[in-house]
Amino acid sequence: MMRPADPALESCAANDSPRAETRSPRSLENLQELNFSHLLYFWTVARDGSIANACNRLQLSQPTISMQIRKLERSLGHRLFDRSGRNLVLTEVGRTVYDYADEMFTIGRELLGTMRGLPGRRTGRLHVGIPTFLPKLITYRLLDPALRLPNKVQLVCHEAELSELVSGLARHRFDVILTDTQIHSAASVRCFSHPLGECDIAICGVPAIARKYQARFPESLDGAPFLLPTAATDMRRTIDRWFDSQSYRPSIIAEFDDSALMKEFGGRGEGLFPTPSAVLPEVQRQYEVESVGRLPNSRIRYFAVTTERKLKHPATVVIAQTARAGLLSEPEE
Repeated sequence: MMRPADPALESCAANDSPRAETRSPRSLENLQELNFSHLLYFWTVARDGSIANACNRLQLSQPTISMQIRKLERSLGHRLFDRSGRNLVLTEVGRTVYDYADEMFTIGRELLGTMRGLPGRRTGRLHVGIPTFLPKLITYRLLDPALRLPNKVQLVCHEAELSELVSGLARHRFDVILTDTQIHSAASVRCFSHPLGECDIAICGVPAIARKYQARFPESLDGAPFLLPTAATDMRRTIDRWFDSQSYRPSIIAEFDDSALMKEFGGRGEGLFPTPSAVLPEVQRQYEVESVGRLPNSRIRYFAVTTERKLKHPATVVIAQTARAGLLSEPEE
């Protein structure tokens, strides 16, 4: 979501603008038909959040920038911004154009740096989709090996709901999705889930709460106060299956889309919460909690989802190789 729209640019997003209507883009016979100045103005507005900020950066007037963006929209045959209330948001096409423009101008800056005698080694990019609830510690652990490659890789991480990420993968917005849910190819999306590893689900809580339920674990969990992921996550489905198999019922205090927020509540003593056992020591240190125990026969698996049957991007290859070599191995309690 961008900041409130400037009146000078609102016409770019007006639904009744005849020139901004979505239509089939005309064939671009050569790059001379793509005005890179117009692309720069659009990229600056999208990056800086408003046309006013872009005016200050580019030292141009609002009417000038607004007019150039409208020309870019006409040349591409698509609206790049939509209006949502008082805000301007990028359209689907606008997000795609922004991604390309961002990469183009990044390479341009590298070129200028090289010409000035500065270090300018080309960097590869890895566009990663990350479901909202995937634990941040797991995400970091999986991605860290990509940053250690001899040929530098720049990570571009996008966090969203899994369904949105899968849709983006089909449109080649992402090189890979990291997830705890195995995704199968469907009629509209061709994708492959590459296993990375698995671990137990540990139950944690602040010391005063954890010690109360450590005795007689796991029977003690019946009726225990719990902070849980929302039902859309694989971890929640696994936990629900375990409780159902034991005929236990937790007392659910709150549900969360964000794993870090759930842990924050847990660290404040609001209830017990689950975490992957692979990162249990880090969670214990960060949130000052103790482990109550690990759910018996309950494992959570992680996958790298791509459109390729075999991993090809050097960064995804090293991510998978490192993970499978024991990156998610479980520490002793």
